[in-house]
Amino acid sequence: MSSKKKSDRDAKKTTMIRRWMINNLGLIVLLLMVIFLAVVYALQNYYYNSAEQYLRIRINSVSSVLTRYSQDEDVNFSSELRSTLENFSDKDKMELMAIDSKGRVVLTSSGFPPADNSEMPDYKSLMDGGDGYWVGKLNGEKMMAISVDISGMSTDYNSIRVITSMRNIDSTLAGYTAAVSIGCILIILLMLITGYYFVNSIVKPITAINESTKKFAKGDFKERIEKSTEDEIGDLCDSINNMAEALSSTEAMKNEFISSVSHELRTPLTAIKGWAETLAYDVDKETVRKGVRVIQNETERLSEMVEELLDFSRMQSGKFSLRKEKMDLLAELGDAVLIYAEKARREKIHIIYNEPEMLPFVNGDRNRIRQVFINIIDNAIKYSNEGGVVSIDAENIGSNIRVIIADNGVGISKQDLPRVKTKFFKANQTRRGSGIGLAVADEIITMHGGSLNISSELGRGTSVTIILPALTEPSAGTGEIS
Repeated sequence: MSSKKKSDRDAKKTTMIRRWMINNLGLIVLLLMVIFLAVVYALQNYYYNSAEQYLRIRINSVSSVLTRYSQDEDVNFSSELRSTLENFSDKDKMELMAIDSKGRVVLTSSGFPPADNSEMPDYKSLMDGGDGYWVGKLNGEKMMAISVDISGMSTDYNSIRVITSMRNIDSTLAGYTAAVSIGCILIILLMLITGYYFVNSIVKPITAINESTKKFAKGDFKERIEKSTEDEIGDLCDSINNMAEALSSTEAMKNEFISSVSHELRTPLTAIKGWAETLAYDVDKETVRKGVRVIQNETERLSEMVEELLDFSRMQSGKFSLRKEKMDLLAELGDAVLIYAEKARREKIHIIYNEPEMLPFVNGDRNRIRQVFINIIDNAIKYSNEGGVVSIDAENIGSNIRVIIADNGVGISKQDLPRVKTKFFKANQTRRGSGIGLAVADEIITMHGGSLNISSELGRGTSVTIILPALTEPSAGTGEIS
């Protein structure tokens, strides 16, 4: 079974080579065959036409001499005809014949008359009003013959005829044909070899890419494709290796995220369970109030985490939406500061809110904007040490509103700073959080047409700058966007 699968896989791997053989090489072979036939046909026409032209020149020259003899009454035409045939200068190349009025060959330049049953298609063609030309086989040998009418010169003779063998011409043509055939075969072999190596240079990297991507599909991102050429295939190898690097990093962050979320969920659940068990027994009122407050705080913390996860899920599925309307940014920022004032006091962190008298309205989703402020302020408190300071400033700059939330906490390293808005990423593993809050906040601000920028220095603190476009029109309609 495995050998069958292997053979099927090998057959698939050679599909590109077979396709090239059938399409490209087949077309080239067909084209070479057409060229070969055209060259052979042109050569044959050239040599045969040259031979015909030469025979006509020779027989016409003899006919001209015989015409002069026929016009001289003192000359015996038959004697001169015999003499002309016997003294024919090209008798070594061709044979000159005289045909009488009965259609028989009575005189030849060789002195040997042909057999009585010899066919003379050229003579028959001449007698039928044709051109007196014939090429064909005679006694197994290819011949060319031309007949010229001389019946007007003498009543005893109808025609003179010249015939020659085509053996030498056919031999020359055969040599040229062989040379052209060898040339075509060499071209085909060269195309076959170069084409095979060219296609193989594509198939091999693609096969390696295919094997690597199969491992990627199984979750093994350690494999890397070896780049062997500086071309499009090489660029593809680089792209896939970069993709594998990114997938490996994302996979590591995802695993870290799952571990972090599991820990984050376990902590409040443990607190809720512990205090619920404590409150099940008879306890004093102070313990009840303390337990209820812890359960309330931890439940709120769980709710926030679940809401973050739901928002992230909506972002990934493309169902994250906003309900935009004319809103007061200061009101939402003030609510967020108020929500975390008590928490900051408990953790001995001082919040300084430089609230302006008024700011322009914005066109946005008030709940989502408040969510961003809550997330950023929560991070600032979370990553600040005891006695730290979180400052919040808001101002109108041109057609935009700028909100700056800064802390003097642990800060972020230079290598981690470009990745802090990436999903699942946590720059500091010692602090609680899922690693998706900033990714959600950045998405919300972007959907409002603004920007969220982070600057930080390790050990010196972090500053988050939020810029949103102010509403310049008198009013804005309510609408939902995704």
